[in-house]
Amino acid sequence: MSKQFNAEIVSVGTELLLGQIANTNAQWLSKKLAELGINVYHHSVVGDNLERVRRVFAAANERANIVIVTGGLGPTEDDLTREAFQLLSKKEMEIHAPSLEKIEKYFRNNYITMTPNNKRQARVFKGSIVLENPIGMAPGMIVETNQVTWIFLPGVPREMKQLTTEKVLPYLEKKTGKKDVIQSQVLKFIGIGESTLEHELIDLIQTQTNPTIAPLAQNDGVVIRITAKGENKEHVRHMLDETRKKILSRVGDYYYGTDEETIEERLISLLKEKELTIASAESLTGGLFMSRLISVSGASEVCLGGIIGYDTNVKRKLLGVSDETISSVGTVSEACALEMARGAKEKLQSSLAISFTGVAGPAEVEGKPAGTVYIGICSASGKSEVAEFSFQGERNTVRERAVKKGLEMLYHYLKKLE
Repeated sequence: MSKQFNAEIVSVGTELLLGQIANTNAQWLSKKLAELGINVYHHSVVGDNLERVRRVFAAANERANIVIVTGGLGPTEDDLTREAFQLLSKKEMEIHAPSLEKIEKYFRNNYITMTPNNKRQARVFKGSIVLENPIGMAPGMIVETNQVTWIFLPGVPREMKQLTTEKVLPYLEKKTGKKDVIQSQVLKFIGIGESTLEHELIDLIQTQTNPTIAPLAQNDGVVIRITAKGENKEHVRHMLDETRKKILSRVGDYYYGTDEETIEERLISLLKEKELTIASAESLTGGLFMSRLISVSGASEVCLGGIIGYDTNVKRKLLGVSDETISSVGTVSEACALEMARGAKEKLQSSLAISFTGVAGPAEVEGKPAGTVYIGICSASGKSEVAEFSFQGERNTVRERAVKKGLEMLYHYLKKLE
């Protein structure tokens, strides 16, 4: 029976715990290890404290046979990765002459006085495989001890990625024999809640083995992550495709993209496919909707522009909202949303237009409570629709939720157009 390789990734740095930077290193490393068929069962993050780092290392040593550590290899007193591992392993350290020479050369070439603590970065464990750092100061290391492979990498993402790609992955590929391949695919949905999506797929989820199916809520909808494990990439890809077909046969109406594709990118693609242009009329959203669309490369082919009609007179003069609508039902109304959409379409000569009006809060407007939002869509064919919503949250949360709902409405509107 072939040996199973289980990895743990330990990220060292108080800045990670304080939320000052995101732990993107662990995410990236997990993907790379999965491609080698190496299971990652734990991510650990620990601050710059010697005893706490030692305890985390001790736990990882019991749980995994591959431990990858990022960070804590710098020159200052709070860079304690080596010291913590020394307490655990009792291994001696020595100066790696090529790394020290590189560090000293850097300071000489930049006419900077090198302080003694910079020599700390050149320390390595005796008998380790030294991973010379081509773009940074501190080298990485691979240490085999007590049937556990320890890999120490710099915390700077570009340094970590280069050492991993050039040195670590080839080492692990040789060590593990690259038995199984693990790949994931993310399916993205909009307009359906997580609980409803799970209900529609409950039998598939409950009987999952390989591939596995996991619904997850995200900011712009719900995603399903399918993960498959197999002997080669072709086998895994076939399993992913077959599972994807089963899922989309049930909830395909809400599906808009895969993996990194965004709802904005899908909308721009649909508008191009249908040879349509779009304009917006935005009151409470203040241009946020059109900003989301034009963040996509190539949006200029289909996005003509937007009118921010925040003031009532702007709604009247630029968007053509009638005095009768304003006096009878007000600017926070279905009628106003529809007239705003029509006005933007006519003014900017677009194929269709979308409008937003409502109450962001905190106070009510025209007798309507905070969170009341109307979104209208109007096309050249005369087909139009308006929907009323009530969003919870503070002012900017309401605005962001209105934009998200507008993206959803526009997507389903475009899908229905012939």
